[in-house]
Amino acid sequence: MTEKLNDRIDWIQKLIEVMERLRGPGGCPWDRKQTHQSLKKYLVEESAELMDAIDDEDIPGIQEELGDLLMHIVFHSVIAGENDHFDFNQVAQVSAEKMLRRHPHVFGDESVETPEEVVGLWEEIKRREKGERKGEHSVMDGIPRNLSALLRARKAQKKAAEYGFDWEKQEQIIDKIQEELDEIREAVREGDGQAIDEEIGDLLFAVVNLSRFRNGPSSEELLNNTIMKFIYRFKYIESELAKQGKSLMESSIDEMEALWQAAKKH
Repeated sequence: MTEKLNDRIDWIQKLIEVMERLRGPGGCPWDRKQTHQSLKKYLVEESAELMDAIDDEDIPGIQEELGDLLMHIVFHSVIAGENDHFDFNQVAQVSAEKMLRRHPHVFGDESVETPEEVVGLWEEIKRREKGERKGEHSVMDGIPRNLSALLRARKAQKKAAEYGFDWEKQEQIIDKIQEELDEIREAVREGDGQAIDEEIGDLLFAVVNLSRFRNGPSSEELLNNTIMKFIYRFKYIESELAKQGKSLMESSIDEMEALWQAAKKH
């Protein structure tokens, strides 16, 4: 066990040294140019690729994508170190201390019995810590701005629901969805583009509320499933047209619709 642990520590240190070399004099021009801000989009992409590998149960892929994520953590740590802000060791320290602090039922005297109680304890400690650190006064403070809109909506709704601001049954949310649809129709009739945009947002928020209220898959997951279904069916259209020696540009909407219906049955 000790030998394996030492191997891990050595490779973490090696990764740090590699990144410091890439960022140093005579290193890689691209790596030297990067900042916290410029790396954001790549971090999002790497996270998405990891989630794809998890969904595919691709174990080597999961290992590779975790490595890419770790590389980004090291990258940001090295950039921070160059500005005397913090280094990788301090990042790991903060994380370890947080886990110790937020698991008093394991490392302290608290007692919980169920996963739900653990989540409640975690959230309470988190609220207390963030309130002390930032002087936050709203339960809505702390929702990450860079979450996808669907996940951000779910978090906002969930926080409000914790304090009783919620629907009593899902039929009420369905009625709300219908109300938003009616308001979109009215805005379209009036030709009010700004109102149409606003009502579309309200409709999406109401749909997120329904998926959140049901305690099932998130609206993010449900929409992704529908996107995958759409992509599959459209690829089917392309494939069937190719068998006929035709391209999408050479096909009519009626031909594509017929193949779409065939894809649904297929």
